[in-house]
This record gives sequence, C-alpha cells and structure tokens, in this order.
Amino acid sequence: MDYASAFQLVIADPRYQRNLDWGEARPGHPEGTVRAHIAEIEPNLEVLKPKLSDTEVWKLKLLIHTHDSFKADSKPGVPITDPASHASLAKSFLADFCDDVDLLAMVQFHDEPFALWRQFESKGSYNQQRMAALRGNITDWNLFLAFNIIDGCTDGKSREPLQWLFRELDGRVDSTFTAADIIG
Repeated sequence: MDYASAFQLVIADPRYQRNLDWGEARPGHPEGTVRAHIAEIEPNLEVLKPKLSDTEVWKLKLLIHTHDSFKADSKPGVPITDPASHASLAKSFLADFCDDVDLLAMVQFHDEPFALWRQFESKGSYNQQRMAALRGNITDWNLFLAFNIIDGCTDGKSREPLQWLFRELDGRVDSTFTAADIIG
C-alpha cells in the first residue's frame, strides 16, 4: 500500500475539501473548524516522528486528515458504529483510497477510548466488553496510541483520558508508546 499516494488523493478529494471549514468552537474543540483541528494536531506528529517509521508517519497523516473530516455529514449523538456517525463516514471515505483493514478500524474506533473514559468518569466503571472489542479490533497498538496522543494533546483537551487509557492498557497491548509520551 502506498500511503503517501493515498494521502495525496485524500486531501485532493472534493468530499474532504468541502468539509474542512465545518465546525465552530465547542468543548474539546475550541479551535472550531476541522481545518483548524488538523492544523493544531499536525505539530504533534512532528513531536512523535523520531519514534516512527516513514510508513507510520504516512498512516498517521491519513488518520489526522480523515478522522473528523465527516462531522459535517454525520448524525449527531449516534453510536460510533452507526453508519451515520462521523467515524463510520470517515472510514467509508478512507476505504475509497486505502485497503488497510487496521487503519480503517482506527478511523472507526478513534473516539472509543474517550467514550470509555467518560463512562469511567461518570460511573466509576466502564463497559469491559467494549474495551475487549477495541483491543480485538485494533492490531497495531503502537500506531493507534500514537494517534490518540496526537489527537488528544491539544489546548482544548485534558490529558486525563490519555493517562487513563495508558493505565488501562498497561501490559495488555504491545506498544513502544507510554504515558510518558503524552505531549504537554
């Protein structure tokens, strides 16, 4: 798979382009638009680059540019796996350019760790079956955790969900990334 070429096709696609200016400041995204969010998290990739291969960098660029790019077309409040969710729409879009099953799963489940953390914060526990399903759906945990760091380390987001995720996964997944890699 040529991830660099896929990236060029993604960012040139009119469907992607039309959604870049969607959004306004809101909790977790004070930067507002999808375009501003991408611009805010791209520097986080630069911070992690020394720990990544060239292929991983291109995969992460694909994730950065697709994961939230279909919020404008999504149905608010639906589950992550609903076909009308922004994650499902992003996965479907990315599938037009990429046949990497693991990367597609990462786009689909990129918000699952945060959703599980919210359950834990509000109830003191979380759905263990959902966490097990997440662990089963993702193969490359190094890449998935790198993306979570990239996406979760912005001015508008607390680092607590990431710290919680690393504590929950400690010893359960194979990754060179740790809580010490959390930016900021």
